[in-house]
This record gives sequence, structure tokens and C-alpha cells, in this order.
Amino acid sequence: MLDYDKEADAYDASRGGEPRAAAAADTVLRLVPERARRLLDVACGTGIVTRRLAAARPGLRVTGADLAYGMARTAAVRMPGAIVLADSRRLPFPDRTFDAVTSVWLLHLLDTADDARAVVAECARVLRPGGVYVTTVDKAAAHDVGSDIDAVLAPRPRRPARDSGPAVTAYAVAHGLVPADRARFPGHGQGRSPRSTVADLRRGWFTRLPPGDPRIDTFAARLAGLPDQDRPRADPVFRLLSFTKPDRRPG
Repeated sequence: MLDYDKEADAYDASRGGEPRAAAAADTVLRLVPERARRLLDVACGTGIVTRRLAAARPGLRVTGADLAYGMARTAAVRMPGAIVLADSRRLPFPDRTFDAVTSVWLLHLLDTADDARAVVAECARVLRPGGVYVTTVDKAAAHDVGSDIDAVLAPRPRRPARDSGPAVTAYAVAHGLVPADRARFPGHGQGRSPRSTVADLRRGWFTRLPPGDPRIDTFAARLAGLPDQDRPRADPVFRLLSFTKPDRRPG
């Protein structure tokens, strides 16, 4: 797991920057009804997407929340007065506060299925009847683009996917939400090259291999043998699912 306090300053540049943020925000907003007036962006990170959500809809009051102080501090520079420091498993908002809740690139980071379930439960709790919850799913799978890099990494031991589409849907339904829509957007600038993949592999990404495990050197050697060491392969394509909270008022 990354230390997001330490990563905050370099985070955006290492993850596609503004083009990726624009693709994410534009696609998220296609799933958010125009009538929405308050939106909560859970795990807003540096606020690079959150700011775009607010800018694209002047009538939409956007609040961001993140657990990492370094990320929240960066987001607060982008959106003064609109960012709170908060654990997504225990959101500091009353029930039925927001017309829309988003969690982009969050659920895959959680340690356990219980954590993922708790986040979805909280997003459902703070959502008003008639509101929509939008979240990314299957993030790790999005990075498997069928490249030669993926073929080398295929035998690696993987972390459980806490954000699998079926699991997230089950959590949402269990907390009163109804599947509504889906969408995709490209992760601009996130295509892997063999050389960058070796560096990330040694940082503990993509795998459950502990530091010092000799299999890391085996994968690194195979990656180093691939052609075009600095040529990025295809960008990932990320998936979004949306869910609505039924308005059960009589009539």
C-alpha cells in the first residue's frame, strides 16, 4: 500500500495528470443527473477530478473527503473550503445529505471485503432518496490490456479484487441501492512500459510478493528481455457503475 501522504506531491503526474482527470470527471458526470445539487466525492485524493466535477456544473455544490492528510491538503488548495479529512468507512455527514456520491479509484485499495462493504454502506447512507452513487470497479483488471507485459506478469500472485463489479453490486443492493447504468473511460498516460513496470514491481505494485522475494527478480528479468523498453503499451480503460437510491415516498 502506498503512503499517500508522501505520494501527494507527485501523485497526479504519475497517473495521467489532467487528461486522465478530465476523462474521469466527464464520464462520471454523464451518470449524475442534472438535477443534483450536492455531490460528495469520497477519497477525493488531490482533488484533480473533484475540481473538474465542480467546474463543469456551476450549480452543483461539490464536497471532497479523503483520509490522507497530504492528499486532502493538496485538494484544499484546489478547492478551498470544500475538502474534509475523513475516513470513507465512517463519513462525518448526516443521513441523506447528498444528491450524488462518487468514489473513483477507491474500493480497490481497501484491505478487506468488510472495508469495501462499509464504504458502500456509508455512501448509501449519506445519499438522498432519488440520488445516485457512482464508483469505479475492477481497476486492476483494467490494467491487463493483453500486452506482452501482461503475459509476463500473468503467473504473479494477485491481491483479491475488493472492487469486483459483482461484489460491489451485491454490497450496493444490500444497502438499498438499485443498479442503474455503467460507463467506461480511458486512463490517459497510464500505459505500462517494460522498464516502468519493473520499477513498479519492485515497489510492490501488481502483486502480493513480499519485498525480497526471489520471484520478483525472475519477473524483472523477463520484463527486461521485452522489446521497446520505454514504449508504453495500451492505456487501461476504467469501468464505472452507478446505482440509485429509490424514493419510497407514498404516491
